[in-house]
Amino acid sequence: MTRDEAYRLLHAYVDGELDPAKSIELEAYLAEDAGARAACERLRGLSAAIRDGADYHVAPAAFARRLAASVPLEPEKRSRRFALPRWAFSGVAFAGVALLTWTVATVVIHPDEGDRLAAEVLASHVRATLAERSYDVASSDQHTVKPWLSARLAFSPPVTDLSAQGFDLAGGRLDYVGGQRVAVLAYKRRQHLIDVFVWPSGAQQAVATYTRDGFNIERFAKNGMDFWLVSDLNRNELADFAKLLAEHAAL
Repeated sequence: MTRDEAYRLLHAYVDGELDPAKSIELEAYLAEDAGARAACERLRGLSAAIRDGADYHVAPAAFARRLAASVPLEPEKRSRRFALPRWAFSGVAFAGVALLTWTVATVVIHPDEGDRLAAEVLASHVRATLAERSYDVASSDQHTVKPWLSARLAFSPPVTDLSAQGFDLAGGRLDYVGGQRVAVLAYKRRQHLIDVFVWPSGAQQAVATYTRDGFNIERFAKNGMDFWLVSDLNRNELADFAKLLAEHAAL
């Protein structure tokens, strides 16, 4: 990927509009280009500032009824944009339409934060698997993996030995998710690889599950750390593994 192409794709990437293959290609470029990463984070910051700082107003009921009445009910092939009636482009009505349109566009363009992070950790997992770089330090010893990661990060990730429960630690690596460097713990369950992404979390997040392109994703937070598990392991076993990690993280 060229520099010009990467910069052209940044807006679509931040808005969650790139397909998985292109996202992986761009993320590989971002990992090597500090300037592009900085530009990407500026875009994310701008997006967040708009979402957080914008004023939201409920449209009057009469206006909402008139707007709804102007849209044809019968299904037809058309773009997401719809034509507004002429009266909508005058005075206060125009301001209301502009605000409503901007709000709808914001919802469509900016996906839920959890969905965005799920897409990022999945892309990272697939990229590492394809590149055969599931770990930078290969070891089944938690006392080897933990200090290796802690020496290279601004935090110390919890590393748990769960081999007795059938989840073998294989090693760890560094990665880049959500605009920050994160720890990734690689575990194995039979022939299945499980990536556990860990980074500091400001608040306790509710448990969440996702399914993307044949992969299962589990999320939870404990003791100030956010955990994201990604694998092609079946949903039940991955959920069991998440519970084991959560129990040990709480100790």
